[in-house]
Amino acid sequence: MIRLVKVTKIYPDGTEAVAEVSFAVEKGELCVLLGPSGCGKSTTMKMINRLIPLTGGKIYIDGVENAGMDENELRRNIGYAIQDIGLFPHMTVGENIGTVPALKGWPKSKRRKRAKELLELLRMAPDDFIDKYPREMSGGQRQRVGVARALGADPPILLMDEPFGAIDPVTRVELQDEFLNLQQQIQKTVIFVTHDIYEAIKMGDKIALMKEGRLVQYGPPADLLFRPKNDFVAGFVGADRGVKGLQLIRTKDVMSEAPSTARPDEEVEAVRDRMKRKQIDRVAVIDDDGRFSGWFVASDLKGGRTVKDAMRPSPITATESAVLSEALSHMLTSGLKVLAIVDQHNRLEGVLTFEAIQEALMRAAQTE
Repeated sequence: MIRLVKVTKIYPDGTEAVAEVSFAVEKGELCVLLGPSGCGKSTTMKMINRLIPLTGGKIYIDGVENAGMDENELRRNIGYAIQDIGLFPHMTVGENIGTVPALKGWPKSKRRKRAKELLELLRMAPDDFIDKYPREMSGGQRQRVGVARALGADPPILLMDEPFGAIDPVTRVELQDEFLNLQQQIQKTVIFVTHDIYEAIKMGDKIALMKEGRLVQYGPPADLLFRPKNDFVAGFVGADRGVKGLQLIRTKDVMSEAPSTARPDEEVEAVRDRMKRKQIDRVAVIDDDGRFSGWFVASDLKGGRTVKDAMRPSPITATESAVLSEALSHMLTSGLKVLAIVDQHNRLEGVLTFEAIQEALMRAAQTE
């Protein structure tokens, strides 16, 4: 889908920002450009949509050299999301999302419909947000709208330049998870710039690690973690690469998909008897719609006739797309050696245990 061949950028003062970089990104892949500040990753990305002209080499998009494409059409068919978002303050959310569709001649009704679809995908109630202005939203909400705007005209390619870098850590993790869930549905070809090794491992199908304008290693995250090409790669990844390997595994890969459950209105003694027969010490409590609300632990001495009276309410959950390092953090916060895995509507999809994470960590260490 995207192929760079000896791409080079030299500025008039002689600075070589990018030096003969070559790699290919297949359709539907998310490629992370990673490296320290000033390594040329953002410059490389901006040469794809010709925001920065290249000095040498060639860039092909779906087999066609981008230098021969109409500049405006090229950019209108490539989504672009950046760290400082750049929403137009005088436009509503719907108008911002519809910016490129408007340039492509979409009628107003179609643009508004597309904006609502994208807001829904990004878990923002369309009727609540579509007519708001950027100043009326939080930083995380504005960043979501920035991603929606990049997807406005349904482009096949998306360029993202540190899109979550200016967001607080908690919101940043949420946005990463939401985008990964979204990517599973839309399967765009994505170039994603970051300097954060944790974000790169979590987000990337492939990682292009750069240093001083040159490509040092390109491949799946596991290659950088466990098969570093040289000392620079090993040092950049860090000595704790075994633990970082937990970021290569998602909860859906190791969770139990058929957890034992109980209803809030069930009698305590009946549930305890059932747990004794199954030789388990806890069950997930769900309502009639399958939504998770907490845990019932057999050893609890708390009184009460029904499960609702004796359960431990828990707001701490994770999604199937969460990486194991994040799931482990949630688990430690909850104080239990088990974590509920839920969908976007808080419906229980599975259970992750501490033992499953331990086994995954041992496998990661053995891979090294």
